Amino acid sequence: MTDVGHSRNARRSGKDAAKRGNPISRWFSGIGLFIRQILDELRKVVRPTRSELWNYTLVVIVFVTVIMALVSALDYGFSKLIALAFGT
Repeated sequence: MTDVGHSRNARRSGKDAAKRGNPISRWFSGIGLFIRQILDELRKVVRPTRSELWNYTLVVIVFVTVIMALVSALDYGFSKLIALAFGT
């Protein structure tokens, strides 16, 4: 049996130990990697045009207004129903 695989693993673990460095430099390099990844993702973002943004804003305002009216009508209806049931 040969120890070729064992020596290869020993060399690899030595390189990994050298690559790891001290904990503080690993922490700062981790923060740097995180910021680089954030910036890379932000470059991929497709921003809407002014007209698209205006349309999206109007859709949200109309939707929220409709839902508010629906909830208000249900609240009013249930309060009248409860008032009828309990005679207040």
